[in-house]
Amino acid sequence: MNAPLPATLRFDIQGLANAIAHSHASDALRCQFTPQQWDILASYMQPFAMQPGQVLVEQGSNDQTLYFIESGTLSVHYEDDKGRVRLALVAAGTVVGEGAFFSRMPRNATVQASNASKVWCLTALRFKELSNRNSPIALELTLAMGAVLAKRLYNRPKRVAVT
Repeated sequence: MNAPLPATLRFDIQGLANAIAHSHASDALRCQFTPQQWDILASYMQPFAMQPGQVLVEQGSNDQTLYFIESGTLSVHYEDDKGRVRLALVAAGTVVGEGAFFSRMPRNATVQASNASKVWCLTALRFKELSNRNSPIALELTLAMGAVLAKRLYNRPKRVAVT
């Protein structure tokens, strides 16, 4: 396993780790990582701030990036075949983008910030690198994302959150 990066070269992922650990959402991400594993994961991810209304994911786009929500709330919506918009709200401590990540299909919904938010992105390429170099972390993350996907599919109002 790779050693953690020096503090000057890594992002502080503790806020995300705390959001996940303290989330009470039914679709919260549940990862059991040590602080050192969180540091390794941070070296594969990119954090960024979102302003209210800013679009993160567009319906129909071909992208497999995963987004982990550290703070704020994201709105997930799409238009069905009758032109109706369906909504779900996704809060800190979970992930969006798992549907396209697993299926490699176009995004089925649009995701935008409902309020100021901080998210971490993990591209498919960086996930493959993580899998090759730190397979236990990648496996734990995959199982946690699979659980989120299953919980959302069982919960009809949250199904739209599978992006």
